[in-house]
Amino acid sequence: MKHILITGGAGFIGSNLTDYFLNAGYKVTCLDNFATGHKHNVEPFLTNPHYTLIEGDIRNLNDCHKAVTSVDYVLHQAALGSVPRSINDPITSNDVNVSGFLNMLVAARDAGVKRFVYAASSSTYGDSEALPKVEDVIGKPLSPYAITKYVNELYADIFNKTYGLETIGLRYFNVFGRHQDPNGAYAAVIPLFVKQLMAYESPVINGTGEYSRDFTYIDNVVQMNEKAMLTQNKKAINTVYNTAVGDRTNLNELVAYLQEYLSEFDAEIANVAIKHGPNRQGDIPHSLASIEKAKELLDYHPTHTIDKGLKEAVQWYWNNLK
Repeated sequence: MKHILITGGAGFIGSNLTDYFLNAGYKVTCLDNFATGHKHNVEPFLTNPHYTLIEGDIRNLNDCHKAVTSVDYVLHQAALGSVPRSINDPITSNDVNVSGFLNMLVAARDAGVKRFVYAASSSTYGDSEALPKVEDVIGKPLSPYAITKYVNELYADIFNKTYGLETIGLRYFNVFGRHQDPNGAYAAVIPLFVKQLMAYESPVINGTGEYSRDFTYIDNVVQMNEKAMLTQNKKAINTVYNTAVGDRTNLNELVAYLQEYLSEFDAEIANVAIKHGPNRQGDIPHSLASIEKAKELLDYHPTHTIDKGLKEAVQWYWNNLK
């Protein structure tokens, strides 16, 4: 039985990875400090004999060493996300996303972990206006968060070249789906809008609503983590991949989708007015991924387009937020 450590395993993506890999027959250890993760995300796993929860912090090297004991693979999801959060508090974002990341690399190296797969970010493309985004063409970062995620890629590359640790970075593009938290100051746009629409509150779109994103459903992200973890293609290792669908949706279209799908449960939601506010500092106007590299080297084929993913996400939120 192979053993996976999922850092940030009580968070949105981490808990979905945990669910998938436990069901696939793996032993899973979760390391989380519950700063942004939730106990309710891990409660279904606590009675599973193949699951271990370690409440600890990646900023503590001893916690990292403890967590990697007898581990074959690391899926590193632990981070402080959110561009606005990093603008408001760059020091904590750097401590978690850079120093914590380095701790995990050191612990994985020392434990002889087979492969270290980590959550990178589309924010690394920065001010590059080229579309679609191709892995080897990036611009200057536009936020402290983006800097931290780019530094992760640099450290991962050095740990491969210097210590022989196999690494793969997955540049996530606006991931959404079940378990994503709609609450808090830095809630992602889809769960936030869903929560507001269900309460008949007007969502506020930043700017005109023409900014577009490559919204990526959680099942596509799980597939990419599995492909990256298990690939035997030597050309596929020690690099980074866009983790996306390869299509973009603007915010006006997104809200229209959400109102359409939610109004199937409650017709009044179709009548909720939409408001517009100022553009958000540090935001890039448009994001669209090329997924050709992942298709070629990892045999990645996304199963969920934006509409299929939103239908499943809305169903989950309807069942879990009411």
